[in-house]
Amino acid sequence: MVTGAAGTMGRAVVSFLKEDGLNVVALDVKGDCVRCDVSDAAAVKRVIHDIGPVDVLVNNAGILSNHKAEATTPEEWREVLAANLDGAFYLSREVIPGMKARRWGRIVNTCSLAAKTGGLTAGTAYAASKGALTSLTFSLARELAAFGVTVNGIAPAYVRTPMVTEQLTAEQREALLAQIPVGRFCEPEEFAHVVRFLVSPLAGFITGEIVDVNGGLVMD
Repeated sequence: MVTGAAGTMGRAVVSFLKEDGLNVVALDVKGDCVRCDVSDAAAVKRVIHDIGPVDVLVNNAGILSNHKAEATTPEEWREVLAANLDGAFYLSREVIPGMKARRWGRIVNTCSLAAKTGGLTAGTAYAASKGALTSLTFSLARELAAFGVTVNGIAPAYVRTPMVTEQLTAEQREALLAQIPVGRFCEPEEFAHVVRFLVSPLAGFITGEIVDVNGGLVMD
C-alpha cells in the first residue's frame, strides 16, 4: 500500500513496486486511487478491512505548509499534523497485527530534511510534523523488530515536485540550488529507488534508519 499515491513521488513509488512484482494498492484523496483520508482513523480502519492483509506500507501522504510560527493558525497546525503524522500512525496501527502474525513486514515513512534543519523554507507545522514522524519511525522499529518487521524513513530534500516548482518562488529555488552540492533537485525516481530497496529482502537487516536523500545539503 502506498499513500499519497496520486502525487509525483507516490506515482514513482507505485510504478517501481509494480515493476518488482508487488500487488500495489494506491491510496489517496484524489486521482485514480482508492480514496481514503488517512487523517480519519475510522476511514483508515474501513479501507484496511476492505483491502485485506498489507505486507508493505509506504506512508507517503502529506501536505506542505510554509508558514512560520506566528503565521500558523491552530487550524493549519492540526491539519498539517493530521495529514503528515496521524495518518502514518493510523495506517501503521491497522497493519501491524497482520505483519506480526505473518512475522514479516515493511513500513517506510516519508520523513524530511526539515526535521533536522527546522525547515529551511518549510514552515513550523511541517517541520514539527516530520520530526514527530521520525520519532514514530524509531518507536515502531524498536517495537516490531523481533517480529521480522522493519520500519524505516526516508528524508528527502527538495524533490522536483509541485511543492518545489510551484510553492517556492524562483528566488527561493535559485538560493536552494546554490546550497545543494550536487547542484540540482532530487528526481522523484531517485526517492522511489530508495523505497524499493528498503522494502526488498536486501534491506532485511536495516531498521530504525532515516535515509537522507538531499544531494549533500546536510551531511551527518
